[in-house]
Amino acid sequence: MSDSRAAQLVSELTAVVPDFPKPGITFRDLTPVFADGDALRVITDALAAPFAGRVDAVAGVEARGFVLAAAAAYALGVGVLIIRKPGKLPREVLSQSYDLEYGSATLEVQPDTLPAGSRVLVLDDVLATGGTLAASTSLIERAGWTVVGVSVVLELTNLEGRLALPGRDIRSLLRAGA
Repeated sequence: MSDSRAAQLVSELTAVVPDFPKPGITFRDLTPVFADGDALRVITDALAAPFAGRVDAVAGVEARGFVLAAAAAYALGVGVLIIRKPGKLPREVLSQSYDLEYGSATLEVQPDTLPAGSRVLVLDDVLATGGTLAASTSLIERAGWTVVGVSVVLELTNLEGRLALPGRDIRSLLRAGA
């Protein structure tokens, strides 16, 4: 499937929710995209295909990134690395705090999940200010793995999230203003 078909499906199926999670924020809800079987297959293929043969695992950022990472890992025949909110992982973790467009948060990863030097593709639903993905890529590198690329379904271009990810191979299926 083509990237243009993926972008079309994302554009058609994304729910736009004004004033969520607080007034002034326009939330792009991709859960209707994930609920559509054809759309999930098309976007998974579009996000993963450019990295085929180049990755050992696909990292998903909590929580919607888990959906994408599991589907992409299956499509690529590799494992899944999960990047979680604090207190959810039972063994030793590395933590990284960061700012969001509407607050702050922390993410964690278990550094013994993959062998040193593993090549990781990072997937998430939306690239907004870049804080979540910058924290995720930092955690991956601190754990001794290599970030091969970052793929997102939707990039909110006016928030300039790419600036938080200098030098990264970033792939977004649909680029739009917030």
